[in-house]
Amino acid sequence: MKKPSEYRKLLKSLGTEWKWLLKYVVRYKLEIFLYVVIGIAGTVMGLGSSVASKYLIDAVVTHNNDTIAVSAALVIGMALTQIFINAGTSRITSLVGTRIKNEVRSNIYEHIVLSRWEDINKYHSGELINRLEGDVSTVSNSIITFVPSVFTRVTQFVGCLAIVLYYDPTMAIFAFLSSPFLFFSSKITTKMMRKYNKESREMNGKILSFSEESMQNLQTIKAFDLTRKYTDNFKTLLGAYRKMRLDHDKFSIIMTLCLSVIGLFVSYACYGWGVLRLWQGVITYGTMTLFLQISGKLTTSFSALVSLAPSAISIATSAGRIMEFTDLPIECDADKELAESMMPAACEKGVGVEASDLTYTYNDSEQSVLNNISFSALPGETIAFVGPSGEGKTTILRLILGLVEPDCGKIEMSVEGGSTIQVSDSTRRFCSYVPQGNAVFSGTIADNLRIVNSQATDEELIEALKIADAWNFVEALPNGLDTIVGERGVNFSEGQIQRISIARAVLRKAPVLVMDEATSALDAQTEERVLGNLMASYPNRTCIITTHRPSMLQYCQRVYRLSENGVLSLDTSNEQTRR
Repeated sequence: MKKPSEYRKLLKSLGTEWKWLLKYVVRYKLEIFLYVVIGIAGTVMGLGSSVASKYLIDAVVTHNNDTIAVSAALVIGMALTQIFINAGTSRITSLVGTRIKNEVRSNIYEHIVLSRWEDINKYHSGELINRLEGDVSTVSNSIITFVPSVFTRVTQFVGCLAIVLYYDPTMAIFAFLSSPFLFFSSKITTKMMRKYNKESREMNGKILSFSEESMQNLQTIKAFDLTRKYTDNFKTLLGAYRKMRLDHDKFSIIMTLCLSVIGLFVSYACYGWGVLRLWQGVITYGTMTLFLQISGKLTTSFSALVSLAPSAISIATSAGRIMEFTDLPIECDADKELAESMMPAACEKGVGVEASDLTYTYNDSEQSVLNNISFSALPGETIAFVGPSGEGKTTILRLILGLVEPDCGKIEMSVEGGSTIQVSDSTRRFCSYVPQGNAVFSGTIADNLRIVNSQATDEELIEALKIADAWNFVEALPNGLDTIVGERGVNFSEGQIQRISIARAVLRKAPVLVMDEATSALDAQTEERVLGNLMASYPNRTCIITTHRPSMLQYCQRVYRLSENGVLSLDTSNEQTRR
């Protein structure tokens, strides 16, 4: 049993999550209001049909021909109206529900993409998809169904109670016999549902993450003969999920069994009381039939109201998982106007990059990866960062690209004779980027290139491919630019993928080119041609590279060496540096 303080904490958490969710409810208040009106109308028709049935039965029993036709017409009319209302409700749910789901999904996707790189990078991509699809579906469905269902169930409960009290108040006592157990069980159910929903969503995330990662690395799994190990691991995950589901189902079955037994007892108590009253001649056959219908609906509606608590918990749990994203600080392009005003001069004269006393520590680390480093790159220059693997070279590039912010120090971009701007997400418009490793997308070669320049002509694509020394192999392909790359570039070698990535960066025509081990898969001759083409294609372009290959350094005006303690120094041993 949870302590009172723990329940207060749980309720406070649920309140915060529902407060966030209600912002979406307010946004779609007109649709929800329409849904509520239709739902209440359907409920009223159902109750009215039960009351009309009473008068129809009494008219038949007493052979009252004057009221039989009217009562029958009311019963049939209300029943048909309820059918059409239910059909209309389903259609509204489909039309409005899909729109709301798409809008919520779009909003959450935007939050994920715009969140700061380091904050969002701690989540596995499979878990991101799990929350974007599973949790968003739960939340979006609740917006159009949960809030209206509160009103319709309250309406049904109040209506049933009013009818029972009007015809026989004692019947209401029998109908509420199950209420103490329902209130008691709801407290247990609240705790268990919260626990189960979190565990279920987390386990789904693990399964999605494992399956996605294994599919992406299927070639490696096969090459190491790990297929049996991975299938066994997947079965283990599914087994853990099954055990969790069975534990929850066991609890649900026990609770359902208890509620069913109590419900059956209440129903027979109401039935017995109705039979007794009929035997005593106090009520008519029609009233007896009404009691049987309404008492069942009263018990059901009360149970439905109580069951809203577990549903609210399930919805709040998904909302809380989504809130982890929406509460993250997002990139807002705060210096957009300044950056755009600098762009014409930047493209014409080039951009200089200067960093002073930068220190940076990752969120999950206590030790700084970079310590008081300084460097500069003038328009038209090429500089390189070298040093041991894992010592911060890629981190420097992330700082230049505005993906992470330094703990202290500053890094700026400037145009000769013009403005200076602090590096941020706004300054990425000055940069092209060739990442380390595979970074192509599903689609054609042309699709991959036009990601950075949607208006580029085929001639511009070809020119970029020529600069990257990729046109020869692309031209030889049966479909040329329209050749399908495949997921993670499965149809091409690493060297070909690197050259396509370089061509994409060239096509962006940005004044700063950032390359992270961009030629690691190229042979020496190809590397020389690619780098020579890059230097000649855009004389004012500032190139910033990381590399382990000495052959790259002959193109650099300055080489900075990063030591194991995160300190950066100018490497004067480089021949090009001494000139």
